[in-house]
Amino acid sequence: MHPILFRVPLPAWTVPLLWVFLIAAGIAFAGAIGLLIAKNKPGATAAGIAGVALAAIASQVKEQTYTLGPLPIYSYGVMLGLSLVVGWYLTLGLAERDGLPKETMANCYVVTALAAVVGSRVLYILTNLDEFDSFGAMFDIRRGGLVAYGGFLGGFLGSYLFLRSHRIPLLPWADVAVPSLASGLMITRIGCYLFGCDFGRPLGETAPAWLKKLGTFPRWAEGTLDHGSGSPAWVQHVKERGLDPSSEASLAVHPTQIYEALVGAGLLALLLLARRRQKFRGEIFLLFTFSYGVCRYLLELLRDDAERGSIPPSLPEHVLLPAGLVIFAVGYTIGFSHLLRDNMVRKVTQVLSFVPAVALYLALRPETFAASATLQYSTSQAVALATGLAASIAFAVYYKAALDHPEQAMALSLPESPAAAADKQADGDDEDQDDEDQDDEDEDDTPRKKRSAPPKAGDAPSRARRGSAKDEGRTTARETGAAEAPDTTGEA
Repeated sequence: MHPILFRVPLPAWTVPLLWVFLIAAGIAFAGAIGLLIAKNKPGATAAGIAGVALAAIASQVKEQTYTLGPLPIYSYGVMLGLSLVVGWYLTLGLAERDGLPKETMANCYVVTALAAVVGSRVLYILTNLDEFDSFGAMFDIRRGGLVAYGGFLGGFLGSYLFLRSHRIPLLPWADVAVPSLASGLMITRIGCYLFGCDFGRPLGETAPAWLKKLGTFPRWAEGTLDHGSGSPAWVQHVKERGLDPSSEASLAVHPTQIYEALVGAGLLALLLLARRRQKFRGEIFLLFTFSYGVCRYLLELLRDDAERGSIPPSLPEHVLLPAGLVIFAVGYTIGFSHLLRDNMVRKVTQVLSFVPAVALYLALRPETFAASATLQYSTSQAVALATGLAASIAFAVYYKAALDHPEQAMALSLPESPAAAADKQADGDDEDQDDEDQDDEDEDDTPRKKRSAPPKAGDAPSRARRGSAKDEGRTTARETGAAEAPDTTGEA
């Protein structure tokens, strides 16, 4: 394993952290003022919050310094950066294909990525508070890692706040963003494997030799890292499993990092295939949330690293662990099973979804009168259950609505762009001007029409005049003794 790929040579230089954070806070406040002048209130608020946070950090590290030296390039950091680059191209490509505004989506990706890193770090800190002896140590990422579900929740919150400020719905963005989460799992878990963290339980004696070799983590040479004297698996096995401190490698364990990388690859393929038959906006996001929840819950059964954290209550393992699988089976039954069109196949899969819970219960059930081990859900298991069940309920609601209103379910509902609004306003002004010109022409023609219009056949005054002329003609004829003139007016 290679936790450090290489080191960048830098001169020794001691930097006071107080001034570093104060300068950063000043830059943030200046940016907030600039954004406020530009009438970008959401951006100004975010920059102001960042400035306050940096100022608070400066007050906590005013007596501390940092000495620059050879800069280590960590394998996990490289993989994390690579995952962000791959996610950038994947997300923006899908966004452009779905008709989302590319520039806005690019900005949203940056905000989402930063919020995801912050969220993953915050959840790690909350689940491992006993590891940090000072406030400043919480910001030293080299002394601990990130939690994937923290990144998921943090990125979701960051996306929501950004898109809300631009009046863009969240679900279309979520659909194009989650494939990059799957690719991120695939890539970053390779970084975890190279670093040696997030390992699994020891393998059994009957495990194949290739799997044992894959799941063995070496003892690092002294000074490889500034803290610690071996790979995380080696250190934990020495402390808790009686491994000889002179051993050059850890016990053979499940390489859960590789397992989760394969899960990420499988989810990426699943999501890209599901896009072909998508029925409503948000379907791909909900499918990822549920599927990853199930996979992560099962992977946590094999995980053994001590940095996962736990959440009450404590229950016998033969009750607690199968109960989680029952929750996922219920979620599948009420939600995602409806993706299967054949009614018989759907019912069979609904029944089969409860089989893993029953099998796990029978496998973990203690003998009669035997003591049962108690445990708690890990933090990730609890989040997986909550988000997976919520995704199932949301899917059931949205799927039914999509069947009733398919066109509306796939609508983007994007706000009108400024250019389109300007064109529409210009078209409206042109139409109004044409109407005004037409009204003016009608007003100019009105007198001429009145002067030149011939009398209608049904016009009462004209009829009266014709009648008077006829009577006068008859009177003249009688007076002259001539025969009455024939009637040429058309009256019977």
